[in-house]
Amino acid sequence: MSEREVIKADFLMRHGLAAAARSPLAGDASTRAYERLLLPGGISLIFMDQHPSAESAPCGPDATNAQRIAAGYNAMARLAAGSVDAFVACACWLKDQGLSAPAIIAAEPELGLAVMEDLGDGLYATQIASGHADEGELYGAAIDAIGVLHAAHPPPVLTGGGSSWPLLTFDDLALATAHDLFIDWWDKLAMGLRFSETARAEWQALWTPVRARGEAGATVFCHRDYHAENLIWLPDRVGPNRVGLLDFQDAVRAHPVWDLSMLLHDARRTVIPALETVALERYLATHPELDAEQFLDDYAQLGALNIVRILGVFARLTVRDDKPRYAALTPRMWTYLDALMQRPALAPLKAWMDRHAPRETRP
Repeated sequence: MSEREVIKADFLMRHGLAAAARSPLAGDASTRAYERLLLPGGISLIFMDQHPSAESAPCGPDATNAQRIAAGYNAMARLAAGSVDAFVACACWLKDQGLSAPAIIAAEPELGLAVMEDLGDGLYATQIASGHADEGELYGAAIDAIGVLHAAHPPPVLTGGGSSWPLLTFDDLALATAHDLFIDWWDKLAMGLRFSETARAEWQALWTPVRARGEAGATVFCHRDYHAENLIWLPDRVGPNRVGLLDFQDAVRAHPVWDLSMLLHDARRTVIPALETVALERYLATHPELDAEQFLDDYAQLGALNIVRILGVFARLTVRDDKPRYAALTPRMWTYLDALMQRPALAPLKAWMDRHAPRETRP
């Protein structure tokens, strides 16, 4: 038995869970591992293992930009680096808002271990693909849950379950770090493509006003990874509480359009334009105070930033981490981006793509 397995077994013993049958769950692109625990009485729980040294340090609340850059990607992007404290504090805050985050059963953040409520296997993506749930109903509930988040006023520091975690702003540096993933990695994936210094300078300039809108509008709790493989359908619950929430530990204070983009520009399943339109109309109908045209421009511009971030992430996973399956997801993201670039607000980005990353260079 490895040293890590001894630590995990001791943790389960301390919390009265040693008798549970353990079965591993499929992993994702993160450094976390999950198991399902089945207790003798038939109760099922989820065991999360995030090794404390698996990632670079997160961003401290008082870190300067220079300190964040020196610390590395997680600090620059304001990611939680897999912190169990972040997961526990966010889960407790979300439950306080009446939403269906998993209840925390036991946690020792210093060990990177936690046990939580099992919300089941009803992922949005699989429920829709299997025909067991209506796509429109699920997306409507997901929009309503976003509405609950956006009606709340999150504090600077989230607390709960013995943990606390700062809710940092998705600021200019974090947004720049996001869009620079594309300029740093896409030309390593696309055949025969190399971004010149001129292209890089133009790239920075076109995103400057978009980042300014993003930081100025950063007013709401942002799940940050809000899509159909992190949402669980809970039909026996009511209203927005039917949406089970996972993978929210990287939450930040961000512009309201960010989670909308994550949901409606889903990398792993196609969200058709008609569904996107209905979802946005549903959100705007409950926010009559918004200037709809400006909001949709922000959605297009920050959504485009989110999409190029994802394209950069997938290029990095393919090239650096030898995970070619992620390259197969990029055509869907380009389809979303091409649609957004029809809006006049994105004319500078469309012109840049036409010059420096034309269609014929895409995998």
